Amino acid sequence: MMQEQLYAHFHPDEHRFVDKAAEWVERAGQHSVKLTDFLDPRQTFILTTLANRNPDVQVRFDGGHPDAERKRALVAPDYRVLDDEEMGISLIEITSEDEKLKELDHGDFMGAILGLGIKRDKIGDIYVREDGCHFLVASEIADYIRLNLSQVHRLHVRTEQLPLDKLKATETKLDEMFLSVASLRLDGIVSDVYRLSRAKVLVPIKAGRCKVNWKQEEDPSKPLKQGDVVSLQGFGRFKVLEVEGVTKKGRYRLKIGKYA
Repeated sequence: MMQEQLYAHFHPDEHRFVDKAAEWVERAGQHSVKLTDFLDPRQTFILTTLANRNPDVQVRFDGGHPDAERKRALVAPDYRVLDDEEMGISLIEITSEDEKLKELDHGDFMGAILGLGIKRDKIGDIYVREDGCHFLVASEIADYIRLNLSQVHRLHVRTEQLPLDKLKATETKLDEMFLSVASLRLDGIVSDVYRLSRAKVLVPIKAGRCKVNWKQEEDPSKPLKQGDVVSLQGFGRFKVLEVEGVTKKGRYRLKIGKYA
């Protein structure tokens, strides 16, 4: 019965993660410690929710940087001191002599890393700069990446492991755009941002390929609000930066930031 009550709060697609997180919490209550892979903000929220229901359990999150989006979690009994525990996060730097390096974006670096056969869960945040890229990985695969990552988007690159305190975090670059929309419905805004017809947008949304704030959203009519982060599989993601008011004709003016 407990499991059914738990599931009621989460999307069916999240149930597998809910089961895993519930098991980590249960084991921590029985004196075991679990270091997870990198979690996205939605998974962090689920784990925190479950851990808060158990007074004998605590969780420490760390993504290698105070503003990290993706973080590893240490799930442990409440009596352990977690401040000095090793979180298993390593910093990798990618550089190249090639001038074209500054043309590469987040997707290029991500594609090269995943192309080595590495799971997304083992990779933290990726910080792209003009002179290359810093990204965080689970320490257990740092050597493998350092030895095997030699090309990004057909460019030859140098890959080196650096101490974590050498991380140069960059602000996420957002390409700003302004929209005037009839309503704040998810399908309408997504179709305007990606310049797709409403009919073309409905298919991926109803098929579960759209997320709002890292949570799967299958309702095309869901109203968006300021601060919402929307991702559409295959198209990238954007953030509703501002709902700037209503025009005389009753349309909403929006400021959108597309992730570069």
